Amino acid sequence: MSETYSKVFFVTGGGTGGHIYPAMAVADALTSDGAKVYYVGNRHNMEFHLAGEKGYKFLHVGVSGMPRKLNPKFFYWGLRLVRAVLYSIKYIKKYNPKAVFATGGYVSAPMIIACIITKTPYMMHDCDAMPGLVTRKLSSKAKYVSLAFNRAKKYIPNKHTIITGNPIRAEFETLTKENARKKLNLQNKLTVTIMGGSQGAKSINNATTEIIKELVQDYNIQVIFQTGRKNYDEITEKLKYVFPGWEHENGIILKPYFTDMISVLKSTDIVVSRAGSLSLSEICASGCASIIIPYPHAAANHQRINAKCLLENGACVYLEDKDVEPNKLRQILLSVIENPMKMNYLMQNAQYMAKFDATSKIVECLNSI
Repeated sequence: MSETYSKVFFVTGGGTGGHIYPAMAVADALTSDGAKVYYVGNRHNMEFHLAGEKGYKFLHVGVSGMPRKLNPKFFYWGLRLVRAVLYSIKYIKKYNPKAVFATGGYVSAPMIIACIITKTPYMMHDCDAMPGLVTRKLSSKAKYVSLAFNRAKKYIPNKHTIITGNPIRAEFETLTKENARKKLNLQNKLTVTIMGGSQGAKSINNATTEIIKELVQDYNIQVIFQTGRKNYDEITEKLKYVFPGWEHENGIILKPYFTDMISVLKSTDIVVSRAGSLSLSEICASGCASIIIPYPHAAANHQRINAKCLLENGACVYLEDKDVEPNKLRQILLSVIENPMKMNYLMQNAQYMAKFDATSKIVECLNSI
């Protein structure tokens, strides 16, 4: 028997935080607005756990990223995609959503194709300055397309395209630096966060390990260090030799991954980060000075393009991954730490780029469908 609600929406996007967190921000806003929201994704990805924590009913689609070569794996992938589309059609017929909101990427593709087949209204959002393949190919029939970067508009074949910035969680606007630091048991002093995304970044991790003792002890800086889950054991083992007793230092928080990235970034003055679009949006929303090191193998070179957008607006220091080594990272960090005018310049430009109304604009579009 079908469930009946005054307003039902599907939200889909997964695989990485850059797809999931914007989708969650919109799902939360729709729920606060009185709607019933179902989250569509792959139960083997992190969206399954995050949606469960939020209490959303999860609709599974068993899809994976498209193989880049024409081989047996490609045909197996095609069969799985067809199956995922059929499941998506079944979900649409059962729950009859008013509209579907998709944040792009392979996870959202089956539901968007199902929307086209069933003539169900859908809206797409793309986080990157270079839109992903799914957005470029499937956005033409969308009721609306929202984008994080103005530069991306030329790639979208849809006249109902708006520039909103990325949907971010409301706490990025409301949480103060003082309260964020209290939540992390940090002192009120200069704080540097170093992160390479949820999987970590070997080049950034290795360089940081060599200079973290100097930052903490010689410059009296607090360091928040996200190693990535697969690198944590290696980094902690290495620190035993280069920084004995690091775990007893009050000025270090080292974890494989932070679930509360809001408190981390709102505590931060300077951040060293990859150039995932959502990370950049959250860095700007937190008003951090940033040193951005794009992942060099990102699809369609999108991380470099994202980072260059910040650089052109004077909102970051840019460094290529191939140039990351301890002396270079130390030099660049100190060029910001020891130059308050430069730090404030980067912070102010980041804050200028921040957009806090993306979620409300997207929800307004969805409610108008």
